[in-house]
Amino acid sequence: MKRFLNIVADIFYPRCCPVCQKILADQRRMICPECEKELRPIGHPRCYKCGKPIETGEYCRDCQKHRHVYEQGRGIFVYDGIMRRSVTRYKYYGCREYGDFYARAMYRYAQKELREWKPNLIVPVPVHRSKERQRGFNQAAYLAEKLGHYTGISTDVNIVQKVLKTKSQKKLNALQRRKNLEKAFCVTGDVRGKNILVIDDVYTTGSTIDAMAGCLKRKGAGNVYFLTVCIGRR
Repeated sequence: MKRFLNIVADIFYPRCCPVCQKILADQRRMICPECEKELRPIGHPRCYKCGKPIETGEYCRDCQKHRHVYEQGRGIFVYDGIMRRSVTRYKYYGCREYGDFYARAMYRYAQKELREWKPNLIVPVPVHRSKERQRGFNQAAYLAEKLGHYTGISTDVNIVQKVLKTKSQKKLNALQRRKNLEKAFCVTGDVRGKNILVIDDVYTTGSTIDAMAGCLKRKGAGNVYFLTVCIGRR
């Protein structure tokens, strides 16, 4: 019955490539072969702290200037025009299946970091309930649950809640972003002594991850790391 339902779903709602958006000839794949050859994860050199691609040295310019609350993290792909369009379709236009590919890529390319960080709990960046109703889902929570399934690490999508409805971060500078998120998150469960892996779709200035790390550590969490699908160059 499950196989039959999958066949029906493939006919009426065929899976599309998350990069070029073409219908996949092989519906068992998550990305078309052509885009898989072109799309490459961020390699070295990259910032030791946030994982942004850099040309020389150990840290990007942002991490040299600002002290982040989290311990370490990385994004898998550069947040360029192609991935920006892909993530936008995922978040706002109902292409939830793109999250399957994103989570698989996070698991595939962050094996080394996961072994080193040894997180006890995976936690997504929450969205305000009004925004979740508007979108129909929390894109970070979807990724966190998928990654938890791949890794076997416990996942709690409700342990951190967004209690303030904040302005969109897109048009704010780094300082405005940090102030915008002050007291926005609330920890509702026990995180004492746990190493936390925070999941989100995109990392730009790090203000969201810092706000998450701050609220988690104030409740007794140990080290806080992050993984995102994409990360900006600057």
